[in-house]
Amino acid sequence: MPKLTRLMAVAMLFLLQACASVLSEAEQRQVAGKTYVITGASSGIGRGTALRLAALHANVVLAARRTDLLREVAEQAQAAGGTAMVATVDVANPADMQRLAETAATRFGRIDVWINNAGVGAIGNFEAIPIADHARVVDVNLKGVIYGSHAALRQFKLQGSGTLINIGSVESVVPQAYHASYSATKAAVLALGRALNEELRLAGAKTITVSTVMPFATDTPFFEHAANYSGGTPRMPAMDDPAEAVDAIVYASLYPREEVPVGWKGHGAMVGHWLAPDITESVSANVAHKYQFDTAPPAPPTSGSLHAPQPNGRGVDGGVRERMERENAAAKKGK
Repeated sequence: MPKLTRLMAVAMLFLLQACASVLSEAEQRQVAGKTYVITGASSGIGRGTALRLAALHANVVLAARRTDLLREVAEQAQAAGGTAMVATVDVANPADMQRLAETAATRFGRIDVWINNAGVGAIGNFEAIPIADHARVVDVNLKGVIYGSHAALRQFKLQGSGTLINIGSVESVVPQAYHASYSATKAAVLALGRALNEELRLAGAKTITVSTVMPFATDTPFFEHAANYSGGTPRMPAMDDPAEAVDAIVYASLYPREEVPVGWKGHGAMVGHWLAPDITESVSANVAHKYQFDTAPPAPPTSGSLHAPQPNGRGVDGGVRERMERENAAAKKGK
């Protein structure tokens, strides 16, 4: 009976989220005028979220390393109807994150929602990836979220309310072979959110919430920016459009829940892991091996944008699905 009850609850949450992509006029008015801090706002999900919120007339504080690209996003946000502020930060630097909170609160008077979105990855056999790259993944994906959460929660307690959204991943629950340090950090982000929610409950802080949004594999420049020591081009099957994650984040900012899997594939992976964790992890690993090692065209090793920002990968969509279609067609033609 407990399993059946939980399955029914998961199904209900899925149905609720399936309706969450379209905001009512009243919900759109709730976004207007609010201040959102978004790390990793120069591309991918962060950029898409910033532009969606700007179109709803929010104030967006755009934080990332690529200042020129942030200015481009800010111009688009202003044109869409929002108010934008650019902040050049490295989320792995705690001083940068504290300064981000202070400047955002000074500019707009308060911070309503803080979104820890910046993330990096390293693809390949665990021991083939240099230890410096593993360390940088931890610095950005875990320490960066800790630093951002620390600054945000202190500001929320000063002003009496606020919503913290940390971007985890389906890999927070279903670890992925060849993404070892990335999966480890995303699992830690989920644990961080759970611990913080308990602390807030014990403190009676009912107007401060922490939500962990967990996208499925999403077609963004993340894969172009990732370190890659697999010997093949970064590949992943059945990728989601970035709009699915953007919708979930915007909705979570209005109706925060402790954990938010994104889309039917995200929900399916979570339920599958809950029912049969070993089988789910094995299937996931087998699929990753097939796509990353058995079918990927050759690619040279790279640390990607882990240690220094790169000019490439500037949009919301990463073009991975289109590239994989071309690669598959070429492989089929060559047989």
